[in-house]
Amino acid sequence: MSAKRNRQENASPLRRILQNTAWLLGGKGFGAICGLAYLAILTRTLGLKDFGHFSLIFGTAQALTALASFQTWRVVVRYGSEHVHNGEWGKFGRLGMLCGMLDALGAVLGSVLAAVLIYGFAHVLDLNPDFVDIAFWYCVGSLWALVSAPTGLVRALNRFDMAVYVEAIVPSGRLLAALVIWLTGPSVGRFLAAWALIDILEAILYWIMARRLAPDALRFSNLAKWRQAIHENPGVTRFFLITYGGSTIDAAMKNGPLLVVGGWVGTRAAGLYRLASQISQALSKLSTLLTRSVYAEVARVRVASKAEEFRKLAMQTSMIAGAAGVVVVVIAMLAGETLLAMIGGDDFESGSSILIPLAIAASFDLASVAFEPVLHSTGRARHSLVARLIALAALGVGLWQFIPIGPSGAAWAVAVAGAVSYLAMGIMAWRTLKQVEAGRISVGLADEGDLPPAE
Repeated sequence: MSAKRNRQENASPLRRILQNTAWLLGGKGFGAICGLAYLAILTRTLGLKDFGHFSLIFGTAQALTALASFQTWRVVVRYGSEHVHNGEWGKFGRLGMLCGMLDALGAVLGSVLAAVLIYGFAHVLDLNPDFVDIAFWYCVGSLWALVSAPTGLVRALNRFDMAVYVEAIVPSGRLLAALVIWLTGPSVGRFLAAWALIDILEAILYWIMARRLAPDALRFSNLAKWRQAIHENPGVTRFFLITYGGSTIDAAMKNGPLLVVGGWVGTRAAGLYRLASQISQALSKLSTLLTRSVYAEVARVRVASKAEEFRKLAMQTSMIAGAAGVVVVVIAMLAGETLLAMIGGDDFESGSSILIPLAIAASFDLASVAFEPVLHSTGRARHSLVARLIALAALGVGLWQFIPIGPSGAAWAVAVAGAVSYLAMGIMAWRTLKQVEAGRISVGLADEGDLPPAE
């Protein structure tokens, strides 16, 4: 056998999603505990202003990484699922190595962009001049720690169980590093250096794991066959460009408000916004985990199941995610202030006015977890891009109107954008499912939706 796939091949699609999410939740549950612990160390040892500097540097690196990663894991899952289903390991490997090359290209381009942004515009973010060099090298380290392509390979193989062990390296490593730095002398530079090294270690281990799972697919000889990979996957160029556009918009929506708060209000406000954002992300972690599981399973159902099962899966996951979104908002309203004070101390207690709208935004993101996978897998990726553009416009208008209020205004702008994204993408996904049910869009091995031949 050329690749090691999950043994739960006969389970229903929903059961596989829940199994994969359970694996991820086990790892992320451990990660969330570690994350809250090292976040408490960061906030309490650095203080509000230095944590604000850390947050701005970290947010800038996240934005650059999102821009440079090209979200190649989506390409691998979208097209690689069919190759795995058919046992075409050569095609699977060539696709994976093509995406790995794109990740490397993105890291090079991102490093150049980091130099321009950090050295040319650090003053806009009110960044301490002492942190400029540190910020640049942290961004470079984060860019070269990309794991998008190997992540897609592992998900296409349905080996979420193996991914858990590698991804545990980051939270456990950060917690250990935070404890050591706390005891030996905390500083923004030392925390960032530790974070970068741990991320690079995770990237190396991810590629090693992907190679062990698919040894006949991941060969260095496939690096020179990128043109063949494009030819073997009709429409991959257009799909890549559309998903990259969507991920770029997503990066702007997730990291833009933090940078706007830092530039408009100041580093202290940025630190407050960052902690509230981190807690809202922790509360809505199920959104990220379900997205990973649902995206892979929807791609699998598209090539291996009937239209009725495809639609049923989308509806079931949407209902589960919607209920989870309500829970996230309730927790934020009832325990948000306590969580902020517990983790960050008294200086961060006022962040509850930021946390609640961010939790509302996260609940919309959680409720829409099945929409984008449905659109991507049926060849309607451009529809999700249009929905994201509409949401980005709503965010821009919201920031323009609400930023004078302060960081809580930025948070409400994010909540409005989340609601707009949910409505726009939900309508498009609902119409697509109706077309699938009516037989106007087919699912199965032959389906390429409305994607054209490769350019």
